[in-house]
Amino acid sequence: MSAAPRSSRRAVATAVAVVALLLAVLLSLAVGARAVAPATVLDALLGHGGGNDAEVVRGLRVPRTAVAVLVGVALALAGTALQGITRNPIADPGILGISQGASVGVVLAIAFAGVHTLSGYVWFAFAGAALAAVAVYAIASGGRGGATPVKLALGGAAINALLVSVTTGVLTTRASALDEFRFWQVGSVAGRDAEVIGQIWPFLLAGVVLVLSVARGLDALALGEDVAKGLGQRVATVRIVGGLGATVLTGAGVAAAGPIAFVGLAVPHVARAVVGGDHRWVLPMAALIGPVMLLVADVVGRVVFPPSEVPAGVTTALIGVPFLVVLVRRKAVPA
Repeated sequence: MSAAPRSSRRAVATAVAVVALLLAVLLSLAVGARAVAPATVLDALLGHGGGNDAEVVRGLRVPRTAVAVLVGVALALAGTALQGITRNPIADPGILGISQGASVGVVLAIAFAGVHTLSGYVWFAFAGAALAAVAVYAIASGGRGGATPVKLALGGAAINALLVSVTTGVLTTRASALDEFRFWQVGSVAGRDAEVIGQIWPFLLAGVVLVLSVARGLDALALGEDVAKGLGQRVATVRIVGGLGATVLTGAGVAAAGPIAFVGLAVPHVARAVVGGDHRWVLPMAALIGPVMLLVADVVGRVVFPPSEVPAGVTTALIGVPFLVVLVRRKAVPA
């Protein structure tokens, strides 16, 4: 395909993704245990509406929707960056142990530091994610050949298993922390308020800047490490900067909503299927598709078993698996 048709296709795909995101936001604001008409939603957003419906929209659903958008962006970009850094199509924050590192941070905060609020979890989740990422890279970079994709995946699996054991051990000995952690561990955007948004958005912005800054480097890495070096890319710098950005994004997303699965794994493949392999297009497309997936999953969770809710962390897998299966059958996932 020539450059002009390819660019036109990408522009159309981006416009469609933007419309889909706007519709998903409207759906999130309108649908729930109490349905609100779209016109009432718009009036509430513009400050013209009053009454209970407007209060529900402004006080509960706007913060919840905003958190879902931010978390969707964070996890999608983190997964895209990690798949590019490791050249591993199944890499994501969960598989590489970064999400589990954040979970350990939260467990320790609940069990030993007496932290019992979402705003307090943020810093412990960041610290846990960062330590897990450093540990994985340190393990993978040792020995002959440095931090190869296979060694990064194996190091992530080892650290993930270790952290799962630590989490289980703490919860076994501190039963009082189990119920509180279980609520966070399942992954959900329910009950989040504007305070959480204020705490995570600076980190989200920093992570986005770091990941976007290595877009060209990720394209070069896809051709192989030797080719990337031949093209003048500093491979170690690309991996460190991209990995740091992915860690910050994962820490922000997991701290705000818990370890929501599958967004970081499935969304990059969907984005690449839509716009091709150029990360200058893949990363923005992933940042649009990620929130759509999480918002739709959250809305589905609200209406499946009313008046109860199924957490978004459960429904993302139910929605994401069919997408990935279709991509695999079409051979859209790179070998």
